[in-house]
Amino acid sequence: MGMLKDIWNYRGFILGSVKREFQLKYRNSLLGAAWTVLNPLAMILVYTVIFSGVMKARMPGVGGAFGYSVYLCAGILVWNLFTEIINKSQTMFLENANLLKKISFPRVCLPAIVVASSALNFSIVFIIFTIFLIILGDFPGWVFLAMIPLVGLVVFLALGIGVTLGVLNVFFRDVGQFFGIFLTFWFWLTPIVYLPSILPDSFQRFMVFNPMAESIAAVQGVAVLGVWPHWTSLIYPLFLATLIYIVALYLLRSRMSEIMDEL
Repeated sequence: MGMLKDIWNYRGFILGSVKREFQLKYRNSLLGAAWTVLNPLAMILVYTVIFSGVMKARMPGVGGAFGYSVYLCAGILVWNLFTEIINKSQTMFLENANLLKKISFPRVCLPAIVVASSALNFSIVFIIFTIFLIILGDFPGWVFLAMIPLVGLVVFLALGIGVTLGVLNVFFRDVGQFFGIFLTFWFWLTPIVYLPSILPDSFQRFMVFNPMAESIAAVQGVAVLGVWPHWTSLIYPLFLATLIYIVALYLLRSRMSEIMDEL
């Protein structure tokens, strides 16, 4: 409750920081915020062209003619939110070193800024994705509300991982570099551009240990099939996210003075 109170009391500072970051990011850019949409769109188009022929053969009739595109969009948009929070969190202390030394504010504001900024970028693209579903006539209806807790779970997991890496990265700068490589492997080990059914049975059994596999599968199920998630399948991702968050919170509180010295 104390953290929530700090975030609420410093909401002006947090929102101001998010606004300033958004403006600086697209300053002197002709297309401005359009880049928020163009970057994931380019990735989706590339994967669609490369994999659509194979996937259409394996998911006939699912979600209509654009079934695979919807499947791909849902997975990549959520994955991009996940990685954006992690990447920003793992450098937030280093990039805000001067701010931390000059201004007194609750340190929990930095993760809050990261989440709010990433959520803003995600919201822009996700609204366009929703409009795309409506135009196609594939909007799933009330089931779409399940996206709220599903995306919230992904944010929760990313925040715990990001804060943990952010603390470790202050003392061991190789952490950020290593995890960037790890995220690349994690992406391809998560059924985002392919279906889990194409994997060998022996490999599918290991998917239960990948918290993002179930989370993104649930998101894709809502977007493509219009079905409610199997909530019990999300118990493990939620448990793991909670465990990592507790570790992140402990590191943040116990190592803050050492972080300040190191900066």
